[in-house]
Amino acid sequence: LIKMIGERALVLNRLAEIIEKNRDDLIALEVFEVGKTWSEADGDITEAIDFLKYYARDILRVGVSERVGHVPGEVSLYHYRPRGVTAVIAPWNFPLAILTGMVSAAIVTGNTVVMKPAEQSTIIAWKLMEMLQEAGCPKGVVNFLPGLGEDVGAYLVDHKDVATISFTGSKAVGLDILNKASTVRPGQKSLKRCIIEMGGKNAVIIDSDADLDEAVAGVIYSAFAFQGQKCSAASRIVVLDSIYDRFLDRLVEAAKSLHVGPGSDPKSFYTAVIDEESQKRILSMIESAKSTSRMVFQGEVPPTGYYVPHTIFADVQPDADIAHQELFGPVLAVIRAKDIDEAIHIVNSVEYGLTGGIYSRSPNNIERARQEIEVGNLYINRSITGALVNRHPFGGYKMSGLGSKTGGPDYLKQYMEPRVSTENTMRRGFAPSEES
Repeated sequence: LIKMIGERALVLNRLAEIIEKNRDDLIALEVFEVGKTWSEADGDITEAIDFLKYYARDILRVGVSERVGHVPGEVSLYHYRPRGVTAVIAPWNFPLAILTGMVSAAIVTGNTVVMKPAEQSTIIAWKLMEMLQEAGCPKGVVNFLPGLGEDVGAYLVDHKDVATISFTGSKAVGLDILNKASTVRPGQKSLKRCIIEMGGKNAVIIDSDADLDEAVAGVIYSAFAFQGQKCSAASRIVVLDSIYDRFLDRLVEAAKSLHVGPGSDPKSFYTAVIDEESQKRILSMIESAKSTSRMVFQGEVPPTGYYVPHTIFADVQPDADIAHQELFGPVLAVIRAKDIDEAIHIVNSVEYGLTGGIYSRSPNNIERARQEIEVGNLYINRSITGALVNRHPFGGYKMSGLGSKTGGPDYLKQYMEPRVSTENTMRRGFAPSEES
């Protein structure tokens, strides 16, 4: 068993080396296929490398048997075994990192994988398949199956031989997967386990004593980098009344400085959204929000392409649609709160619980945020995106997800089943072989 675990870890480490060797080409491919800027694409590639190296190390900890009980005359060993076939259904917004993380976690724990990438990022997924083969992943362990989610994804979710479903995407699809996975199909031998990440409606509190230089820069990056197409992106800013106008003025001035253009242009802070469907959906929500909130800024974008102007709404009511619905675009709702109690209440008023943040110099308010804000990842005096493997294990709860955090100490265990073998070592006498 130890030898097999070591061989799996070796495949992951070789794959990390191959990705690192092809880093520049993969960055360019992401700029081309999903519209990332150079820096955002680089972050995705390096996160994929981090996942591989972390899981290759962590399986050496998780994969070995552990003696429990320590009772004289008895040896009980606690260990894990693979669950079986894993369906990996991945998103397009982090086309290499998330896909690599889910696939590598499944195979290093001894499972086989059917890999279904998002249709918008099929090319980068195929490159991962090629690199897996180059790294020595045995034939049949990872199986590349592109296609439309409603066809291929639905088939995998329903299949009797799929033991684990690892999914990152929208809330609607995630809930549908959970519902369908609960139905036992004829011939199914195990209950399906779902590892589901479904997005967020993330908020940042700006306390009355916040450093506005840090707060404005952090909010701009958290809200508008990669067109706001991150499940962790900030879409609500809850500002205490005493500092509201000063913060809003500075936020708008900072937003004016952003250059929007092709991802291949190093000057571009962000570029077009993923497709026409997303563009029309976000623009429609912006138009709807104009009737309930005050639009204080809208940027300029190129005339051709699926661009959405970065937009800031002020005086947004906490129960407005724009303050509750996930947009997945460069749109920001600024909400006024009279004090820290109301600010925390507003942050927690949505159904999601993925990321959140606070800018504050008050140790008391920081501690209250740490204890009371209902998110999986809380960031204090920094941007709320850009989680790093091992340093910031990532994942939410409430309607943001189900399962342990990626890049954390519990993640691999989800792809395995715990077992215990107990032996009575107080044998009496000697049992000779039949030959003797």
